[in-house]
Amino acid sequence: MTDILPELENWIEQNKPFALATVVKTWGSSPRPVGSALAVTGDMEMAGSVSGGCVEGAVAKEAKQILESGRAERLKFGVSDEDAWNVGLSCGGAIQVWTEPFLAFDEDPVEKKIWGKLHHCLSNNVGCVLLTHLTAESEHLLLIPAEDAAFGKARENKALLELARRAYRERNNQVLEHEGENYFARVFPRKSQMLIVGAAHITSELVQLGNMYDFETIVIDPRGIFANKTQFPEAPHQLINDWPAEVLPGFQLDVFSYAILLSHDPKIDDQALHLLLRSNIDYIGALGSRRTHEKRVRRLREAGFQDDDIDRIHAPIGVDINAKRPKEIALSIMAQIIQQQNRFK
Repeated sequence: MTDILPELENWIEQNKPFALATVVKTWGSSPRPVGSALAVTGDMEMAGSVSGGCVEGAVAKEAKQILESGRAERLKFGVSDEDAWNVGLSCGGAIQVWTEPFLAFDEDPVEKKIWGKLHHCLSNNVGCVLLTHLTAESEHLLLIPAEDAAFGKARENKALLELARRAYRERNNQVLEHEGENYFARVFPRKSQMLIVGAAHITSELVQLGNMYDFETIVIDPRGIFANKTQFPEAPHQLINDWPAEVLPGFQLDVFSYAILLSHDPKIDDQALHLLLRSNIDYIGALGSRRTHEKRVRRLREAGFQDDDIDRIHAPIGVDINAKRPKEIALSIMAQIIQQQNRFK
C-alpha cells in the first residue's frame, strides 16, 4: 500500500471514497506477493496491482460493488498458465483478495482515528502493523510496537496484540487465527538501518549497496582521518565522527537494525559490541579472520558475555563466496543481511 500512498492521499483529500483490495493468501506462482494492494474508486479509477494485470478487471468490478454495499468480502481468483506467461511467470497460481471500503471514509470515529495514526506512521517512518478482522464489517486494530501503543476496539486484547507483535518481528504479512476468527496482519516496517562502525574501502562499497536496497546507511568512526578521508561514491545518510558508546544509544537497536563492524580496531569494535550484544538488534557482523575472531571471543568472555550472546556475531562476516576485493566483501555482507531479513519468508 505504501507504493500507492500518494494517490490514496489525493483521493482522501478530494473526499473520493475507494475500496482497497489486498492479497491475503497465494498458491503456486502468484503474480504478486501477499500484501499487494489495488485501490478502486466509485468511478473505476485504479491505483496499484494485485496480480500484475491478470485479474485486475474482475477485482475492480467486485470492488465497486463492495464500495456501494459497504461490506467487505474475500475474493478468490485463479491465474491461468496463459495469463501467468503474460506477466512473466512460468505457471499459474491462485490468490485470495480481501476487499473492503477504505477505513478513512468509515463513519465510525474509531476507524477514522486508526487511519489517522496509520497515516502518521507511514509519513514519518514509524513501524506498525495493521490487523484487519476478516469479517463483513472489517474492523481494524493498529499496533505501534516502538510506542507500545494500540488503537481500535480490540486494543485491550493481549493475545491478539501478541500475534500482531510476532508478525511485526517476522516482517511477514500473513493471515492469523485467534479464537476461531481470521485476521490479516499487514506489516509496515520502518526503514531498516545499516550501522557501519569503521570507515574504509569496504564501507564505501557497502554504503552503495545499502542505499540501493533502501537502508538508512549510517557510518560511525571516531578516527577523524578515516571518517573524513574515506571517499564515498554515494554518501551515507549519516557520517558520524564519534565513538560507538556516544552514538549507538541514540539509535533504535531492534529487528530493523543491522550492524557491521569494520574498524579493525578492538577498542572501537569491542565498545560497539558491548552495546549491540545487549540490544535486540537483528544482525551483528564483524570483519576479521577466524584467529581475529577467536581473540575477540576471549575478550568478550572476559567482559562477562556468555556464549549464547557471542554466537549472535557473524564472523567471519558475510556469505562465503571466496570474496577478496572490497566490492566482493561488501556484496557477501549485503547477501548475508538480506538472508537474515528474509529468514521468516
